[in-house]
Amino acid sequence: MKIQGPWLSGKLIKRYQRFLADVILEDGTQVTAHTPNTGSLRGCCTPGSKVWLRDTQNQSRKYPYSWELVEAMPGVWVGINTGLSNHLVREAIENGVIEPLQGYGQVSTEVRYGMEKSRIDLLLEEENRPPCYVEVKNVTLVEEKIALFPDAVTTRGAKHLRELMEVVRQGGRGVLVFCVQRADAMEVRPADAIDPEYGRTLRQALMAGVEAYAYQANPTPEEICLDRPLPVICP
Repeated sequence: MKIQGPWLSGKLIKRYQRFLADVILEDGTQVTAHTPNTGSLRGCCTPGSKVWLRDTQNQSRKYPYSWELVEAMPGVWVGINTGLSNHLVREAIENGVIEPLQGYGQVSTEVRYGMEKSRIDLLLEEENRPPCYVEVKNVTLVEEKIALFPDAVTTRGAKHLRELMEVVRQGGRGVLVFCVQRADAMEVRPADAIDPEYGRTLRQALMAGVEAYAYQANPTPEEICLDRPLPVICP
């Protein structure tokens, strides 16, 4: 996926009020950028970190700059925009990268489903095959080469797992895809120390037949694409 610029680099001053970040650009100008991520961005919002902003050139927006990338560790760029995750996974499916999700002719997005009034990220359908409900989760937290999800307590994430379990119970496929927008992870695990309830629910879901996959990207301002799988480990 190529992301249209223009791009501006700078250093993070601080992230605050969840959706805002102050940044010093290379020319010394201070700007406030929109932060397209509802999580804690643990490990990804250290003041002084190098960042890339995208100028949306949308004058109707109060904050036309969008914070897209951060150098969380030397040489390790992280894509923080959770709004890209569904597009990245869909692109990877259509390009044949996500092998377990091949063979479906129709892809729908944001379809209402479930007992808890959810919207599924991707619904894959093909004649004479059970429908495949795909929930996508963006992963930005890595510790000692282990990608961890979530980076903050997520009751919504646990709800989605319950919905996928019900899909499987009714004869469909329930699939969870972790979209890891950084290149330094070797595997994905639930962040039990951050949200033990999510970890318990994920293990229940896997036991109930929900499938879990993880795919990784090495994001740059020029392009972000999922190009390799990672194991999902739930000991």
